[in-house]
Amino acid sequence: MNNTNVQLTDQPIGSDVLHQELLKGSESMGGVCIFEGRVRNHSHGKTVTSLFYECYQPMALKVIEEIRQEALSKWKGVKVMAVHRHGSIPLGEAAVWIGVAAAHRDEAFAACRFMIDEIKSRVPIWKKEEYADGTHVWAHQSC
Repeated sequence: MNNTNVQLTDQPIGSDVLHQELLKGSESMGGVCIFEGRVRNHSHGKTVTSLFYECYQPMALKVIEEIRQEALSKWKGVKVMAVHRHGSIPLGEAAVWIGVAAAHRDEAFAACRFMIDEIKSRVPIWKKEEYADGTHVWAHQSC
C-alpha cells in the first residue's frame, strides 16, 4: 500500500474506517458517495464459488493513483479514496471500495462513477472466477 488514498490489500476492506478517513477534514463537503463492489454468487449464468484477483501491485497502484489524479483535476475540490483487494476473496465480501467527498452530490456521484469505471477498464488487475460446476475463467476485471 502506497498511501491512504490509494490502496491494494489482501485483507478484508474496512469500509467504516475508510468512510471515517474520507470524512476527516471534509466539513465543507455536502455530498459523499461510497461505492462498494462485492463478490456475488453468480456470473455469466453460473454459480460462483470463489473469486481470486491477481495484479502486479506497483503498476496497479500507479494506474489507480493516475485515475484518482484525473478525478481530482476534473472535479475541483473533491476528496477521493480507492481500495482494491487482491488474492482470494470470499463471497459477499468487498473487492473494491471507492469513496468521494465533494461540495455537492452531483460531483460526488460523477467522480465516484468515473473512478470505478476507469479502474475496471484501465487497471491491470485480473480475476479468476471459479464455478460450482468445477470450471473457472480468468479475465480482466472489466469482464
